[in-house]
Amino acid sequence: MPLLEINNLVKSYIAPDGERTTILNIPEFGLEKGEQVALEGRSGSGKTTLLNIIAGILRPEQGTVRLNGVEMTSLSEAGRDRLRAENIGYVFQTFNLLQGYSALENVELGMMFGRGVDKAYARALLDQVGLADRIHHRPRQLSVGQQQRVALARALANHPKLVLADEPTGNLDEHHAAEALDLLRGICDEHDASLLLVSHDPGVLDCFERRTNLSDISHVRETVVA
Repeated sequence: MPLLEINNLVKSYIAPDGERTTILNIPEFGLEKGEQVALEGRSGSGKTTLLNIIAGILRPEQGTVRLNGVEMTSLSEAGRDRLRAENIGYVFQTFNLLQGYSALENVELGMMFGRGVDKAYARALLDQVGLADRIHHRPRQLSVGQQQRVALARALANHPKLVLADEPTGNLDEHHAAEALDLLRGICDEHDASLLLVSHDPGVLDCFERRTNLSDISHVRETVVA
């Protein structure tokens, strides 16, 4: 059974003038357990929207999203939140770290929505991403690359089966982007987590054996949102 199964998914938005615009129309898409896939597409094609639907943050108008055998779209918001906390790690493009908390506290806060706080494991994750000497630093005291590493550690805090990464190297220079990508893929492999990564960077996309263009799976003529 695939880890992720999407069937007949449709998502649209209503503009201020009342016109409905379809952003996603995906007949079928799937991801196997342990598989790492890069999803490409032009700006505004709906890549982030798709990740947010998979994560249960957004709901489609129609279609199904089945994660690890559970049909997400039929769940309540609270049910989707629980399923996400127990199964999905999300590396946001802007990291979404809480500025008033240390690196360690950011990882621990991520654990509160899953299996509970495990301080030793939070420290171990930060050590694994090379931040053992920065655990008490707040985001503003860290470089962009170090903040990205905190975000990665937080994404793995609840032992996810699936990691979603939205342009995770977009804020990094070429050297640090390659380093961060190797770290992300290596840790997902080590933790036996599947990875769905969104990017428009050819250097990032070329690193993946399976590389899918959103336009090949989403039958939409024109899109206008993220």
